[in-house]
Amino acid sequence: MERHESWINRAKSSLEVAGTRNSDLIYYEDLCYQAQQAAEKAIKGMLIYFNFEPQFTHNIGILLDELQAFINIDEIKDTIKLTKYAIQTRYPGEYDDVTKEDYKESITIAKKCVEWIQKEIIEEEKKKADKNHDI
Repeated sequence: MERHESWINRAKSSLEVAGTRNSDLIYYEDLCYQAQQAAEKAIKGMLIYFNFEPQFTHNIGILLDELQAFINIDEIKDTIKLTKYAIQTRYPGEYDDVTKEDYKESITIAKKCVEWIQKEIIEEEKKKADKNHDI
């Protein structure tokens, strides 16, 4: 398995965890953090796919800035909204509670990001195969 694939697989794992609210003891904040992690890992996986070493950061805005050097990211720009779940709400503190609606939105955004990245990597692989075929 290639390194970028490991990152994508971990992204899918985090997304699966984020979608698992089987107890009222589980905070929406914790599940939103997992949604953020899914997007972060997927973006880092795609950066690695492009042979770029991503920064050690949870800031999705920074990662998206890096990624746009390689591909148009318009479809996943809203992923930046998830950054707050890695920073502000990760621990108890001074912030508004995360609502069920916030949680649903975070899952939707993370899923869209992970799926888009998987699709784009497949497209990039097809381009490489076509280019190699033409040689």
